[in-house]
Amino acid sequence: MKTVDVLFEETGKTVEDIAELTDLEDSRVEAIALGRWTPSPVERVKIAEAFGVSADEVSWGHTMDPRNVRYRRFGLKEDF
Repeated sequence: MKTVDVLFEETGKTVEDIAELTDLEDSRVEAIALGRWTPSPVERVKIAEAFGVSADEVSWGHTMDPRNVRYRRFGLKEDF
């Protein structure tokens, strides 16, 4: 199974390409590609078809470590 970000790399398609093919907003497609958003079943089918694969061939879901979000937002404490 491949993730959406891997499909972007392999196909060379852009967020805008997939957004246009799926009739989804660019920001939603980007969030899905970055692993910040889990698409609905309908969105999964649309996105998979835009890449030319079936929805069953894609690993869907959150892939971003939530700890990284907090560290980027607030920084790490010094000398901890």
